[in-house]
Amino acid sequence: MLERVTQTTDSAAVSAAPPRPSRRIHRAWVVAAVTFVTIIGGAAFNSLPGLLIDPLHSEFGWSRGEIGLAVSIDMALYGLTAPFAAALMDRFGIRRVVVLALGAVAAGALASVWMTASWQLMLYWGLLVGLGTGSMAMAFSATVTNRWFVARRGLVTGILTAAGASGQLIFLPLCAWIVDEHGWRPASVTVALAALVVVPFVWLLMRDHPADVGLAPYGGEYAEKPAPATGAATRAVRVLFDAARTGPFWLLAGSFAICGASTNGLIRTHFVPSAHDHGMAITAAASLLAVIGIFDVIGTIFSGWLTDRFDARRLLAVYYALRGISLLFLPMLLAPAVHPPMVFFIVFYGLDWVATVPPTLALCREQYGEDSAIVFGWVLASHQVGAALVAFLGGVARDVTGSYDLVWYASGALCATAALMALVIRRQPEDRPVTLTA
Repeated sequence: MLERVTQTTDSAAVSAAPPRPSRRIHRAWVVAAVTFVTIIGGAAFNSLPGLLIDPLHSEFGWSRGEIGLAVSIDMALYGLTAPFAAALMDRFGIRRVVVLALGAVAAGALASVWMTASWQLMLYWGLLVGLGTGSMAMAFSATVTNRWFVARRGLVTGILTAAGASGQLIFLPLCAWIVDEHGWRPASVTVALAALVVVPFVWLLMRDHPADVGLAPYGGEYAEKPAPATGAATRAVRVLFDAARTGPFWLLAGSFAICGASTNGLIRTHFVPSAHDHGMAITAAASLLAVIGIFDVIGTIFSGWLTDRFDARRLLAVYYALRGISLLFLPMLLAPAVHPPMVFFIVFYGLDWVATVPPTLALCREQYGEDSAIVFGWVLASHQVGAALVAFLGGVARDVTGSYDLVWYASGALCATAALMALVIRRQPEDRPVTLTA
């Protein structure tokens, strides 16, 4: 009898013991990995514009301003599509939106092979590719991070942001070699194929919500999947109008516009032709941009780690101030050959390239709560509008003055302004509700 009681007591103790944590990798990390690969595939096109300005100018006689206008349309649509894409993901699911976006990028890149007029460049590069890449922009990363992660959000944001730099690291040297050896058309086909290759991974491995596979988000508690949100476009516009009534939105949008102007609009679009103006080979300049991509990955992930631990406002101020200083020195560093000061600039600038994204997204989340992904989409839109303006105006400045120096100096001054804007963003009280819309 005593033996039975002992056995019963032991069984009860075992059943009352907490379950051991699973050693399996949480599905959230699989989704994050698929997101990383998807952004790389979609970002392949972003490696092309700076490489093709001179070849298109030589073959068709289009001015750098015309080519820059096509790039600016792409960048503007990239940003303006993002908030609507985030809302569409809430309505139709991540997988469907991303698969269609990859198809649009592939279609635009392939169609450009047969273009003969500058308006076609603006249609294929500007409209189709802009809509496609915009649907896989940082708002896509924000949606995945918000749904699948509670813990490590800053780190995951840094990793996913670094995916764009990883795509640059992979495709810039490859596309530069293809352009140099075989012309710009095979490079455009390569970009289209890169987008199409990613589609099966998205369709088979991506899931819209942790509840789809019966899981809680990483570091959080289980919650039922919400019903699909209707009126995606209306919601995106409503969130914009609500956020636009707050001061932090304009400070975040303004500083991020300067971020876009000083990265995508300036360095990504005009660094290669500017270096070529100083006698540097296109392949060498493209390789330097690829090196920026290497340190961009390191800097962005490290920035995500810092964002989990320090005040995002101060981080942004430091990032923008250092970027502005480096741009002021760049015109003195451009030369036919790569020398140590230029290498130092590339490493320094690479660490700072999109390190601004994790703290900016953290501030959006702090200020706007459940609507933060859509708000960040609009902040990203301002980033791309800033990039678009400099992509166009940089080409015009080169046509008019014969040099990019004025653009470098102006961008450095703008970065100082962005640093001040970041410092004056007010903190959100912890007990204040942050959802903008019902």
